[in-house]
Amino acid sequence: MSLTDVTLQMVLRLKSQLFQRGAKESRVAVVLYTLRAVLQYARDILDYNTLDPQLIRTPRPPSREVVYLNDSELESFLNAIPLHYMWNPEPRFSGVCFRALVETLIATAMRISESLSLNREGVDFDKREAVIIGKGNKQRVVFFTPRAISWIRKYLDLRRDNNPALFATRHGRRLTVNGVQQTFQRTVKRAKLGKRVTPHTLRHTAATLLLRNGCPIGYIKEVLGHSRLETTCRYYLGVLDKADTKRAFDQYMLIGDDSSLTSAITQIRPMIIT
Repeated sequence: MSLTDVTLQMVLRLKSQLFQRGAKESRVAVVLYTLRAVLQYARDILDYNTLDPQLIRTPRPPSREVVYLNDSELESFLNAIPLHYMWNPEPRFSGVCFRALVETLIATAMRISESLSLNREGVDFDKREAVIIGKGNKQRVVFFTPRAISWIRKYLDLRRDNNPALFATRHGRRLTVNGVQQTFQRTVKRAKLGKRVTPHTLRHTAATLLLRNGCPIGYIKEVLGHSRLETTCRYYLGVLDKADTKRAFDQYMLIGDDSSLTSAITQIRPMIIT
């Protein structure tokens, strides 16, 4: 069979058969995206009179549940980080380092790989920002809270090595993703949170915190480094509850408040008198 023989009915039948065999939406989407790419190549490059690839509809990816920490869970997690030795009042290097990293993840919403690639000289402590190369080799600016900067300074005061890495072990080696994930597991166990918490959970937590505090979704997209607003919406718009929606309504729907009404009446009165 030639590519020119492919019809929309054939594609729909293929899609149905894949689902009947137990294929997930993501798998079916990959197959159909591949078919669309082949047909597009045949039309544009080979000049074949094929089925229009745009007629092939791929299944919508299922919405993903966003796992994040609420205020009490985040506080429990932070309190479970050992900052001192039980037998010694001196600061515990690994604990202060981990706390600084956690504060950085919460403040900047960076991916763990992005945060561990930071160098000391790459952070502007006065402006509380840093330029990073994120996913897809895209450059973006991340912003730190004053609290995050404070913890980073406390941690750097304990450093005695010359490694340029912002986050390094006591022996001066840059932290690794695997090592950080293990520390997360130990901290979650001490905090008794009852849920799986990873570095990416803090990225979700940061985005959810911004959204609940009224930050426009377009700004959250930039903070997260997403290429498309659709990606940000798919992850985070579903986390708002009725109370969040009501607060947003009261904050932004100002057309019916007393001040607006008074202003409108004031403007109308001269017109009526005239």
